[in-house]
Amino acid sequence: MSFYRPLTATFKLSGRVLLVPIVSVGNVAQLAADLLIASHKLDRVGVFDPKYLVPVVGACEDGAPGLTTPIELFGEANSQIAVIQQRSPVLKTFKQNFTDVLLEFIRNSGVSAVVFVGGVDTIDRTDAQMFTPTVFIQPPVSPPLMSQDIRAKGSSWHVPFIPGGGIAHRLLSSIPDSWQIPTVFLLQYAMEGDNRLDAQLLATVVAKALGATIIPTWTQPTAWAHGLFGTPHDQTLYG
Repeated sequence: MSFYRPLTATFKLSGRVLLVPIVSVGNVAQLAADLLIASHKLDRVGVFDPKYLVPVVGACEDGAPGLTTPIELFGEANSQIAVIQQRSPVLKTFKQNFTDVLLEFIRNSGVSAVVFVGGVDTIDRTDAQMFTPTVFIQPPVSPPLMSQDIRAKGSSWHVPFIPGGGIAHRLLSSIPDSWQIPTVFLLQYAMEGDNRLDAQLLATVVAKALGATIIPTWTQPTAWAHGLFGTPHDQTLYG
């Protein structure tokens, strides 16, 4: 199959902002994507070739027909935001292949901008990084995305160390000089555990970066009630 297969002929990515979560520490990016999908009432509009990812399959949200696959696209006709949801990490031998086809898909999609979100391991934080929970990285080849130009300047710019960031470093390193899409990486410091509040913060940062309406109370997916930490344990097992 081709890398992307639409599930509806009426939805087009062209002109929209695409949000891409990176599987990374604490899964904070996936949780933030969940909040954006649920709060903006986005529907599944396409699926991607899962051959690059760890195989996973499950039921769809709220009993919807079909099966959930490792990586899908969510959107809605009246929303300017489209969200990729990636539920499993990239297989080690396919990391560069996946990076290349994902960037090529984005470049040919006609999106107006792309926002990559991910996590960074809090343990490796330096003293200078203690003042903010979120890191903004915009590659120098990217046109500015926000009113404040945060692009890296100078020929000496290099991709920073991103501990626990999954393929964030690889994505940053693979963006070609000919790239013409406004692009930013929003990385949230996180640790493994209950990262629901971190996800809400990251979703709010995304909304502010895009100049979108700030949602005072993010809608949590119903699946979080039973799927986020698994079902309650049977106390009789422990006497």
